[in-house]
Amino acid sequence: SKYVLQTAGFDARFPNTNQTRHCFQNYTDYFKCIAAKGEDYAPCKQFKRAYNSLCRNEWIPEWDEEHENGTFPASLEP
Repeated sequence: SKYVLQTAGFDARFPNTNQTRHCFQNYTDYFKCIAAKGEDYAPCKQFKRAYNSLCRNEWIPEWDEEHENGTFPASLEP
């Protein structure tokens, strides 16, 4: 199968070079989206692609663990 590598597009809410907040927002938006619409809802996948592109590799497993443990520092409810 053929893979298409693509980075997250420009988001006017995050105009600066440092994309940490953009990364975090996409991570939380993904989980809010799947909580509201379900994992099969295609538009939610854009949030996941964006945070996988923007976030540092070591952050995602750490946040996943916090999410599973109920210690994630933000609400992931829709």
